[in-house]
Amino acid sequence: MIPRYSRPDMVAIWEPATKFRIWYEIEAHACDAMADLGVIPRENAKAVWTAKDVEFDVARIDEIEAETKHDVIAFLTHLAEHVGSDEARFVHQGMTSSDVLDTCFNIQLTRAADILIADMEGLLAALKRRAYEHKDTIRIGRSHGIHAEPTTMGLTFARFYAEMDRNLTRLRTARDEVATGAISGAVGTFANVDPRVEDHVCARLGLKPEPISTQVIPRDRHAAFFAALGVVASSVENVSVEIRHMQRTEVLEGAEFFSMGQKGSSAMPHKKNPVLTENLTGLARMVRSMVIPAMENVALWHERDISHSSVERMIGPDATVTLDFALARLTGVIDKLIVYPDNMLANMNKFPGLVMSQRVLLALTQAGVSREDAYRLVQRNALKVWETGCDFKTELLADPEVTAALSPAEIEEKFDLGYHTKHVDTIFARVFGKS
Repeated sequence: MIPRYSRPDMVAIWEPATKFRIWYEIEAHACDAMADLGVIPRENAKAVWTAKDVEFDVARIDEIEAETKHDVIAFLTHLAEHVGSDEARFVHQGMTSSDVLDTCFNIQLTRAADILIADMEGLLAALKRRAYEHKDTIRIGRSHGIHAEPTTMGLTFARFYAEMDRNLTRLRTARDEVATGAISGAVGTFANVDPRVEDHVCARLGLKPEPISTQVIPRDRHAAFFAALGVVASSVENVSVEIRHMQRTEVLEGAEFFSMGQKGSSAMPHKKNPVLTENLTGLARMVRSMVIPAMENVALWHERDISHSSVERMIGPDATVTLDFALARLTGVIDKLIVYPDNMLANMNKFPGLVMSQRVLLALTQAGVSREDAYRLVQRNALKVWETGCDFKTELLADPEVTAALSPAEIEEKFDLGYHTKHVDTIFARVFGKS
């Protein structure tokens, strides 16, 4: 993670100071539970809480770790420096490092998910607002990049809203699945730590006890979490690619906001480039690249190995920080996106009337013409429009085989744009609910 693509609230979750604070709370709550069970003296549990306002010295912990080559032991040693060696002798009683590491990691992921969920809610609000703003703004729909039939810009925004709403559900599900903790000791048997300690710690930290862990929390949970982030990132790219297409000079149906003083090119002063959505496409690639390592972390040796550890130290911060930045950036793009309705109409009419070909085809078949003949009649007139830029309706009216089946009035009626937008309200009700 680099500052250019980072926002402070998400970065703070992954700061060493935050991690050590979570480690401390896990250990302190565990001590409380053990004191309640009579495993350790109450005085020792209380002594641990005397460090509740301490800012743990990251540099000092790193110094100890340089000697011990063990991060949890380094932290416990530093904690004892604050609490007192005798008072701290029962800290970590019966626990193993993974109890602290895994429970902490899941707390960090749930906090990160909370930020991402809020990000998504903000993006949804922006998409909904723009969808209603442009519900009836006609634009041409495209398949294979080629003009197909009319749609509206509002439906484009609504489509992205529906996709992101599904992603909101995915994020909530991912958060729920990863919000577990484990204080089960070596190989997860609770041999040296009572299961009630785990219950107490998880309750205090907003987690559910992991039903069965080995020495680590099962990594299929984490694989599902990062897979959800990857899907969200792909949706961010989906929206971004549409905007990038709209901003092409020969299309120019929409464009990113270009601020006062902004420069598009070091060489060409006229340029207005879709730099934000291009950036989002790149960021999406990075988030997706972290899904495969998360899935490869599922298969661990026996009750524990640490092949997953180095992966998670990188993908935990990087994936969440990057996606947080991307969602916030996309929300800003949508909020300020410039839409050009006149250009949309001009683009649709570049080949006059051509986009109504299916209506004419269906009318001919309903008038008794075989589908094969109807397709032939429509296509031969449509190809003239492609080749010469003539008016499709004019060509149909001049074709005796067409007019033998359809009257001029019937042909004229097939060029009503309202035909293509008559169910927009129905679609909006499906997406946004009935107002």
